[in-house]
Amino acid sequence: MDRPGFTTSLVAGGVAGVSVDLILFPLDTIKTRLQSPQGFNKAGGFRGIYAGVPSAAIGSFPNAAAFFITYEYVKWFLHTDSSSYLMPAKHMLAASAGEVVACLIRVPSEVVKQRAQVSASLRTFQIFSNILYQEGIQGLYRGYKSTVLREALWSWRQDHVVDSWQSAVCGAFAGGFAAAVTTPLDVAKTRIMLAKAGSSTASGNVLSALHGVWRTQGLSGLFAGVFPRMAAISLGGFIFLGAYDQTRSLLLELGKESP
Repeated sequence: MDRPGFTTSLVAGGVAGVSVDLILFPLDTIKTRLQSPQGFNKAGGFRGIYAGVPSAAIGSFPNAAAFFITYEYVKWFLHTDSSSYLMPAKHMLAASAGEVVACLIRVPSEVVKQRAQVSASLRTFQIFSNILYQEGIQGLYRGYKSTVLREALWSWRQDHVVDSWQSAVCGAFAGGFAAAVTTPLDVAKTRIMLAKAGSSTASGNVLSALHGVWRTQGLSGLFAGVFPRMAAISLGGFIFLGAYDQTRSLLLELGKESP
């Protein structure tokens, strides 16, 4: 893949990611508090709805950029004829690889963000320092496996040859459906990230976390936060894919005009 392509993916993916995360942050906070073990009200309710936003803002650009750089590179590396029946598999593989790489940035940001969302009285840097002091660097990667699993199951993207609004609409519908289906995995991820150090849930076992939620709260616990999650991801798919395509097209046009 050529360097202009890498730069375009970096900027377009980063701009789109930051826009989505900041605009839809209140929905994410509500979802996290609904999924927290202490319950919505004790986790903060509707108070301090932007708690943890510094972590999201810092991690958003490199996370989104890492995904799209990897996605575009793997697509280029696995280049096939556009009419090939292998095209869908190529895009799914590229998206999955993108998520594995992006989660190296996303998970530490997500751990700090979610703990701040349910502990609004603590500052983001204080939470970050506490994690490093109590658990070390591995504490920042708690929930990595569950996050990768959740993202890889629905992270397919289509090639960016259609109109950006078509991409946005398709992304919104696909994202909303996938959000509902993968909510139990999201609940497990939240419980793992918020669990006290040394607890069985903190070990990162997804099935154990799911079983614990099922045993104490049943089906409603497994789908806690499903509606704000669906709303956020549907709107996020629309904003992200639309903004990415528009930004990428603009940057490519500017590159052609440059001497």
